[in-house]
Amino acid sequence: MSIKLIAAVLLVLGTTAPAFAADDLDALIGESRAAIKGFGASLKAELVAAIEAGGPEHAIGVCNMVAPGIAAARSIEYQGRVGRTSLKRRNPANAPDSWELAVLGDFEARKAAGEDVTAIDHAEIITENGARVFRYMKAIPTAQVCINCHGTDLQPEVAAMIDDLYPTDQARGFSVGDIRGAFTLRRVLEN
Repeated sequence: MSIKLIAAVLLVLGTTAPAFAADDLDALIGESRAAIKGFGASLKAELVAAIEAGGPEHAIGVCNMVAPGIAAARSIEYQGRVGRTSLKRRNPANAPDSWELAVLGDFEARKAAGEDVTAIDHAEIITENGARVFRYMKAIPTAQVCINCHGTDLQPEVAAMIDDLYPTDQARGFSVGDIRGAFTLRRVLEN
């Protein structure tokens, strides 16, 4: 994705999302799951290619430079905002808002109660500043490949690169099966 396209997408994302007349929660959830599937597949493909090309250090560049562009492109397709967040985030730009923070806490409680992390999600229609807004989150399970950059024993060159790019990094110490974070979607609906 070109820098000009990313800049144009980010400009669009800075504006209010278009309104939708969708009251069918099941339809909204289905669209959201499809958007997440596309975002996750695109991101995973980029990460796997980067690791194969040059190891985990190259994957850090994907998360730093490519992932925001993928999220921006998916946001345009979804006609809302698509992103990632976490209780232990790496990028401060991905900090959870109050709604996301509450849902992430609920996800952790559901995991602790034995729910399969791959199936954990949440959706609801809320009111924000007088507008009806559909919100959706899907837990991101920590996979083996994630441990290269989010585990406890990082390669020194990986840790150094992360420290350089993300001086306030909190996203380490994960184990396979943990909730790494969540995909998050937001779409304004017609009143």
